[in-house]
Amino acid sequence: MSATKQGGSNLVIFAALAANLGIAVAKFIAAGISGSSSMLTEGFHSVVDSLNQVLLLYGQSRGKRAPDEAHPFGYGRELYFWSFVVAILIFAVGAGVSIYEGYTHILEPEPLRDPLINYIVLGVAFAMEGTSWCIAMREFSASKGNTGWWQAVRRSKDPAGFIILFEDSAALAGLIIAGVGVWASHAYADARIDGIASIAIGVILALVAALLAREAKGLLIGEGADPAVVAKVRAVVDRQKAITHVNHVRTIHTAPDSIFVAISADFEDRLTMGEAENLIERIEDELRVAEPMLSSIYIRPEKRENAAVFKPTVPAG
Repeated sequence: MSATKQGGSNLVIFAALAANLGIAVAKFIAAGISGSSSMLTEGFHSVVDSLNQVLLLYGQSRGKRAPDEAHPFGYGRELYFWSFVVAILIFAVGAGVSIYEGYTHILEPEPLRDPLINYIVLGVAFAMEGTSWCIAMREFSASKGNTGWWQAVRRSKDPAGFIILFEDSAALAGLIIAGVGVWASHAYADARIDGIASIAIGVILALVAALLAREAKGLLIGEGADPAVVAKVRAVVDRQKAITHVNHVRTIHTAPDSIFVAISADFEDRLTMGEAENLIERIEDELRVAEPMLSSIYIRPEKRENAAVFKPTVPAG
């Protein structure tokens, strides 16, 4: 990840963390005063979001460590591990507590109290979460370019950006649901509606958690580079006159900004060992200029007929 992208990612996380810490305190105070289940749920939601942002910052810090003998390709994928942990926390703590709190509130509804404090806190929270969401949206929009939103999420190798965007989107939806729940509880004089709102917030969090876990899992077990990067690598190798055929180009992200590439190519039989070595070094230099994210490059001379071929890709279910 470039310094600019890293700085943008950190800005998004810090903005979300600052917003959630202040909002969490206000939500718990409002819940204590008003007895609102959905407001208490929103308080837990903000606490979980704050913890998630701390974990993402921790993952980014750990991922910057230099390669060593134990991890020769570096620690960049540690960020992917902590991103998966974040998804599990959203599901287990955020969604679990929300649904449980809503269920208990439906069984044993608390007496209705003055909702004014709830509306004030929800309004302030919406403004702060909205600001964080705008920052996350702006950064993600700039990084995706002309790629579609869903496709950009699927192709992104930096989970911090889209995790914060999804968290903030879920937070804004939760605030709206909480506000409707508080209003409807008083409008219809039925405190159980507030519990239903809490369950609805939990369902949204569970869906977001499932989506994030799916994306984090793909990164954690290893995803190839963008097809455009693979095509660029293939083009550099293919234009070498002493190479008769590029058998395959296989890549894997070892970090958001680091790619391992293994290339199998059929060299002309007339080349001596020394000439092949010089050619490989020249190709590696050209590849590093063409794609700076290539951190490790391995080029294997191999007869075309002996090269392993991948089975057709089976679409993910």
